[in-house]
This record gives sequence, C-alpha cells and structure tokens, in this order.
Amino acid sequence: MKLKSLALVLTLLTVGPLVAQTACSRFYPMEEGTSFEYTNFNKKGKTEGVSSYEVKSVENSGGSTTATMAISLTDEKGKSIYETDYSFTCTGDKVTIDYESLIPKQMLDQFKDMEMEITGTDIELPNNLSVGQALQDANVQLSMSMSGINMNTTVDMINRKVEKKETVTTPAGTFECFVIYSDTESKMMMAKQSFPSRMWLAEGVGMVKQETYKKNGDLFSSTELTKFSN
Repeated sequence: MKLKSLALVLTLLTVGPLVAQTACSRFYPMEEGTSFEYTNFNKKGKTEGVSSYEVKSVENSGGSTTATMAISLTDEKGKSIYETDYSFTCTGDKVTIDYESLIPKQMLDQFKDMEMEITGTDIELPNNLSVGQALQDANVQLSMSMSGINMNTTVDMINRKVEKKETVTTPAGTFECFVIYSDTESKMMMAKQSFPSRMWLAEGVGMVKQETYKKNGDLFSSTELTKFSN
C-alpha cells in the first residue's frame, strides 16, 4: 500500500463529494440519485483520472440525516483503480464523515489475511464558514499484524483553516468560493510524506477545485468539477 495512495484517498473523500445544498447540509449532497464527476490532473495539467460519485441512499433518524455515497476512480485510460462506499451524517450545524469508511475496499483486500484494526477521528465540516476559521483535524490509523509482524499506517489531516474567499472558474462555471487549507501527512513504518492542499468550496455547489502541493509549494496535482446531475 503506497502512502501517496492513502493520502489521496483521504483527500478525495474529504473534499471531493462536497456538492449540492439541502436544508440539513449547505455543502454535502443529501439527495438520493445525485451524481457528479471530477477530473484529476498532474502538475503539468495532463489528465490522470476521473473520480465519479453517486448518492445511493439517504436515511433520516433522530434529527440526523445519513447518506451513503458510492465513489469510483479510473485512470487516464478509463481503467478502474478502486471503488468503495462510505457514509456521512448531517446533524445540527455540521456534517461528519465516518473515518472507518475512508479506506477503499480494494486496499483492505490486499491485507485480508492480516489481523487489522482501524481507528480514527471523523472528518467535520460546519455549515457556517468564515475567513480565518479553524477546522477540526481528522485522522485514520491502520494497525495490521501477520505472523508476528506488525505494520502501522496513519494518515492525518491537520492545520485545516478557512484562508479567504475567491472567485474561481472551472469547466463547470464561475463560482464565489471559500478557500480551505490543510496538510495531509501519512506515515507507514519509517516512511513519511506530507501534502499541503487547498480546496475551493462554493455554497450550494460544493468543491469546484482542489490543489495539492509538494513541501516546497510547487503544484503536485489538481482536481476540478466537470459534471453534476441531480
């Protein structure tokens, strides 16, 4: 399992599906059948793949709304890289994503013969955002053991904050956005990687753009909203 893949998964699941407005959530889609697509680019602007999302089901219980989302990622040739489902819940003034569903099933299948434990902190996004606002950190930890060999992997999303407001144009249109900064840090055994990123988030639309950087600030990859249907 590559650290880069884990960091990408956490980033995509955190900021990729922020689309559509409901009475419960200002950003996350809570309407069954809503589907949308993001195109992923490398640092040179070349297409690397497509991320597709669809809201499969929505349930209301005890003052909260829980939606189940299906996500699939294909490479630049249209070959499937992974597919998974995950859930997120809207309660009161925020949305939370279940940390246990942040790791794709295909990645877990690689270690199906190992004893495994997944722990972490749910990802939160308030309905009300303001410039300068600090957001709660999130993380996922995988502890695996096989034949006396232990392997621990962690992915942390830290330093989350609302930097500013900015107008952004993508193939889907022009939007007034909040810009949210975060650092995604991953560690597996003795190897460490860090990926700063920014997300452009528009009310009633969700994420319209995301950029991930190297430690020196150079662009590493980017994502843009290219399709949306509800």
